[in-house]
Amino acid sequence: MNDLPGGVFQALADSLSRAEPPAITMTELVLAVLVAAALSIPRRSWRYFGLLATVVHELGHAFAAVSSGQRLSGIRLRFDHSGTTTTYSRSRAAAAWSCFWGYPVPAVVGAAFVACGFNGWGPAAFAGSVLALAASLLFLRNMAGFAITALAIAGTLALILLVPDEFVGHAAVILGLALLVAAVRDVIKLAHVHVHRRERLATSDAYLLYRATAVPSVVWIVLFAALVTGSWVVALQPVSTILARGV
Repeated sequence: MNDLPGGVFQALADSLSRAEPPAITMTELVLAVLVAAALSIPRRSWRYFGLLATVVHELGHAFAAVSSGQRLSGIRLRFDHSGTTTTYSRSRAAAAWSCFWGYPVPAVVGAAFVACGFNGWGPAAFAGSVLALAASLLFLRNMAGFAITALAIAGTLALILLVPDEFVGHAAVILGLALLVAAVRDVIKLAHVHVHRRERLATSDAYLLYRATAVPSVVWIVLFAALVTGSWVVALQPVSTILARGV
């Protein structure tokens, strides 16, 4: 038991190196797509997987804030899939920058996971995720946030420690595709708020960006959708190779 922390750190360090790229067949790709859809589309599974999408969304705000020199005060995550990232900045442009990088980030991260999974960096992607999630614990300000993040860390560590590297690449592809589907779902939900649920506009990043910049909300929604679409295009590049082989 005394060697457990050292073993975990060694496993994380080992995972940061490139593994043998998985030989994903057409059958495995179809199964990966089905599993990703099963995680992100049905309400019952989305109730749980959507929490991970919320974590990625809020970490997108947090990373953008820190990278633009803002002070990150705290992150709150809730079991109803809502979240809040509080930052302080004297620059309106910096505040708008951090506000923008919520909805696109699950798609960007999803595309990165797909690319890593196909190219032998699946274990490294999961190891990097553990480090990012662990760092976010310093900024969490509610128990639900701690619980959600701790479960995400535990699940990722279990994957790294218990699953052979050649299968971790498959898991990275599945998670990446699921996050890409989640990003589409969330942008559609955001557009629905602006069209049919306008009483909830105060919760919309696009509306907050409009308030901060005077640029109409629809422009921000289109930009979100464009980045999500671009992420799908990037993710489909390795997929197209398998489709061309047809095996």
